[in-house]
Order: sequence, then structure tokens, then C-alpha cells
Amino acid sequence: MAVDLQEVASLEQPTAMAVRQGDDTLFIAERTGRVVALRNGSVAEQAVLDLSEQTAAEGERGLLGIVFSPDGQTLYASYTNLDGDTRLDAYNFAEGAADPGSRRQLLAVDQPFGNHNGGNVAIGPDDLLYLGLGDGGSAGDPQANGQNRGTLLGKLLRIDPDGGEPYAIPEGNPFVDEADAQPEIYAYGLRNPWRFSFDRDAGDLWIADVGQGAREEIDHAPSGQGAGANYGWNLREGGISYSGPPPQDNVEPVFDYTRDGGRCSVTGGYVYRGDAIPGLRGAYLFSDYCDGVIRALRVDGRDVDQSVSLDVGAPAVVSFGQDNDGELYVLSLEGPVYRLVPG
Repeated sequence: MAVDLQEVASLEQPTAMAVRQGDDTLFIAERTGRVVALRNGSVAEQAVLDLSEQTAAEGERGLLGIVFSPDGQTLYASYTNLDGDTRLDAYNFAEGAADPGSRRQLLAVDQPFGNHNGGNVAIGPDDLLYLGLGDGGSAGDPQANGQNRGTLLGKLLRIDPDGGEPYAIPEGNPFVDEADAQPEIYAYGLRNPWRFSFDRDAGDLWIADVGQGAREEIDHAPSGQGAGANYGWNLREGGISYSGPPPQDNVEPVFDYTRDGGRCSVTGGYVYRGDAIPGLRGAYLFSDYCDGVIRALRVDGRDVDQSVSLDVGAPAVVSFGQDNDGELYVLSLEGPVYRLVPG
């Protein structure tokens, strides 16, 4: 099928996109700290939220993720502070802007190194808040955080931000009764889950986990089956051994690939559920930061039915976005924001 990328805006290092139900505005995070509003093809002059004095866009740091609560009245922002540590904040949202004075800190996590911060946030089909955190950085997971359920690093977390102060632990979290585990953990064994998403129709969880040097991986959990999953890092890198035999509860990636052809870092996207490109419906779209080619993947259970290049790409693809109609957007760290359209 023929597809193309149509530029809709040019921003300062865009990293993430979010939408509110019933609102056609595209809210886009810039790594330097601002959240801006794209309405009717124009970027509003006034920022929706400005955290530029609370973060610094250095290395893999900055404003890394945004998402709205299901009712659209709260904006969640995930970023690294000026010390390089992870912060997850909630802001009241009304009349097109977040109220900086309403800031409520949900999570504060120390980061031992400057890379592998993760930072993506999403609302799941259960209306709970998910946050992905990398293993803490450096190389090879020197602190062995990926397999250590006693730390939040190297994990996918799930919390209920409205159920307690500052949040509640959902009853269905898999390790709430394990004395040495952090109760926020939903899944573990991740190196740097830079981008993850939920299929808006099926509810499946898709995680793109950046590899160490040999394999980039995509993990897939059918709806209701992801809690407690161990994706293997740092014993496994993609579908191969990294530092030892796989753990007993290891979940292999549904797809992985080598860094051949100039690829270096997987960028996860979404399952396409829009109407503009019918031939893509049900396919998971993703890319790679270095080669920028947009690819489509279809799976049947644990088997890959199809993996194809869409023969279109962009420089420095750092993230994808999805609007209320299920149409997809591609964000380049170099500035452009593109809409995926028929070719």
C-alpha cells in the first residue's frame, strides 16, 4: 500500500503527543520543556505548560512523555529534573491550559546515569496510568536493575493517580503481595522501554525496548495478559542471550531485529485504527531512530504474519502520536511533526 508523510508542524525537539477526548487539538511535548497546542494546522503562541526551568534537554533527558486523564481534566508530564532524576507530575487542566500552580508530584525516581530514562506515559484500557522506566543507564545494566523487582528501574509501572495520595496501587498489580518487590511494578526485565502503547480497539500492550548493541525488540501482550511479564533484560537482549540463560518466567519478544542497515534504536508506535489508510488497519507501526523508515507489523498470537517497510521515513524518528480518530503522526527530534496519509 502507498503511504506518505505530510508535515503539519515544526517544533523544538518534539518528543511526545497526547489528545483529549472530544478535542481536536494535538498537544505536543518539546524535549526542552514546553507542551504546545496544534489547532487547525497552527501552533498556539502560548504554551499549554512550560517546564523549561525544571528540566534540561541533555543526552536522553528532558520532557519525555505526556498524557491526559480519561476525563481530560488532568495533564500528566514525565520528565527528568535538573539533577537528571525522573519526575512524574499531575496538573489540573482547564480552558486549554495546565495550571502550573496545581502541580502534584506523583513519582520521584533517582537516575544513577544520564541515559535509559524511559519516560513514556499512557492511560491503559483500565483507565490506570502506566509509566515506563529504563534500567538506570550506563551500558549492560551494571546495577542489575532489570531483573531486580526491588527497584522501579527497568520496569513498566502501573498506578492509580486518583485513588490515593499521591496515588494508589491497583489491586491487580502482580507483585503487591511480594515483600521484596515494589508494588507499582506491572512488568519488568526492560532495558529502555522508550515507547509503549495500547491498541485502542483490542487493548493489547505493545512495548518497543531499545537494545544494547545487537538486537532491537518489540514485546506484545494480548489484552489482560501483560501483568507480571518478565521480558528478560539483562539476561536476554531481544531473542538472544546477553549475560546468561533466560529467566524461568522469560517472555520472548514477538519481533526483534539486528542493527544492520544503519538501524540503532527502535521507536515504538501504535496499532493503526484510523480510516484514511484501510490497508493498514490492525497493523502495528514502528520505526528506528537512525534509519527513520516506517514499518508495519502484523501478528497472530506469538507468530509474525507480516513485517514490511512502508517505503517512507523521516529523520530522527523519536516518537509516534495518535489522534482521536485513530490517525497516526510521526515526530522527528529534528523538529518536524508529520501525519501519516495515503500515498
